[in-house]
Amino acid sequence: MAERVVNVEIMDTTLRDGEQTSGVSFLPHEKLMIARALLQDLNVDRIEVASARVSEGEMEAVTSICRWAKEAGCLHRVEVLGFVDGHTSLDWINACGCRNINLLCKGSLRHCLGQLKKSPEEHIADIRRSLAYADELGIGVNIYLEDWSNGIKDSPDYVFLLVDALQHTSVKRFMLPDTLGILNPRDLLVYMRRMVRRYPHLHFDFHAHNDYDLAISNVLAAVLGGCRGIHTAVNGLGERAGNAPLASVQAILKDQFNARTMLDESRLNEVSRLVEDYSGIAIPPNQPITGENVFTQVAGVHADGDNKDNLYCNALLPERFGRKREYALGKNSGKANILKNLEEQGLKLTLEQTKRVTDRIIELGDKKELITQDDLPFIVADVLKHTTVEDNVRLLSYVVTKAYGLRPVASVKLEINGEAYEENALGDGQFDAFMRATRHIYKQKLMRDFPMLSNYVVTIPRGGRTDALVQTTITWVWKDREWRTRGLDGDQTEAAIKATIRMLNQIEKDYAKPV
Repeated sequence: MAERVVNVEIMDTTLRDGEQTSGVSFLPHEKLMIARALLQDLNVDRIEVASARVSEGEMEAVTSICRWAKEAGCLHRVEVLGFVDGHTSLDWINACGCRNINLLCKGSLRHCLGQLKKSPEEHIADIRRSLAYADELGIGVNIYLEDWSNGIKDSPDYVFLLVDALQHTSVKRFMLPDTLGILNPRDLLVYMRRMVRRYPHLHFDFHAHNDYDLAISNVLAAVLGGCRGIHTAVNGLGERAGNAPLASVQAILKDQFNARTMLDESRLNEVSRLVEDYSGIAIPPNQPITGENVFTQVAGVHADGDNKDNLYCNALLPERFGRKREYALGKNSGKANILKNLEEQGLKLTLEQTKRVTDRIIELGDKKELITQDDLPFIVADVLKHTTVEDNVRLLSYVVTKAYGLRPVASVKLEINGEAYEENALGDGQFDAFMRATRHIYKQKLMRDFPMLSNYVVTIPRGGRTDALVQTTITWVWKDREWRTRGLDGDQTEAAIKATIRMLNQIEKDYAKPV
């Protein structure tokens, strides 16, 4: 028997509750860009874009969103939070061109008595007056039952009194928030079923908060309990610990509950990055679906299993979300990881070459936090272009010091044809000091000419990370000949020194030739 498919409506509140994240304030044009991405690219059912009466800047943002949405034919999917304040919120929303209000009512007796200082009957009368004015303006109404989670726990008779009084009005949706993030999935399932069984004809939304890190679990419980709509925020933005993250809600509803939404999940990653840029709130690297590391396999055994039969893959295939699986390069890399990355780059190596590249990556991984796929061509070139065993000249040790207000100093110890030489020198930079000390060994102790450095180029793989690998390419001139050597390392000075040692081995061969 086929499993029943449940349709779930998604209302995203990144631009309202998400903007209540500490330190987040979107500019009007940023709100417009996010709204367009949510409605057009992701195809979210509805978006909540602001609270009424906040500021002139907020009115400008809502007006521009509504103007665009009207032209795009999706104005009916734009909503603004408003208050039971007579005509004030409704007039503000109407002036912006918005056609939907999410009316904030009190969902617990404690809030009604303690904050409003009104009886339930007085509050219901005020709500009815707001509904009548909204109907007059032609504005659709959804109702938030603020603090519903405490209300259904501690004062269920009040909740039922409120819904009983409003169930046959023009209210389109009753939105049930866990305002303080206090619920767990077990209790929420019971409470949601109680609401749905009592009012099977009503549309209920659930609005989670993540104070106990249970927002996603509670979303699943709400849908299991018969809730027809879920509120989300991109990247989990929101008051205090935030709201249910949009990407995670999409994945868990589809994969764990066989629910269907209207979202184009292939656009989730790019919209998450857009909100990350505008909000200034970085996505944690291990954030499910959108985190930088969540589709990266580190252990070589995982790459080996994927090579053989996708043994380490689950339903969260990165391609679903506009991403791709990667295999980390570093000290934990095995041959399988290297092969996966070489395959991605279109590079084919022999087994012996692959072993040398693997050994080099492991060596570099001890010095560098992360080796990226963009580093790989540099590493391959470094290994394959320099296969000569450097026995004639070996760097035994060196120390380079640099202090504020003082010239760098280098102490260098080289072994040349089995004999050790040591020299110290000052320089204008760390590498210059190393070069001066090395030149002293060749000119003063070996009485030999020393090549001239004619060009020095530093290259890093694209991406601009501060821990990127550095490839230093040095051009040398010696005896009417010009050639280049390269060095690769996580440290620029070390890379230049490696290029220099390679140069010394090459000229030592010339000195060893019979005259």
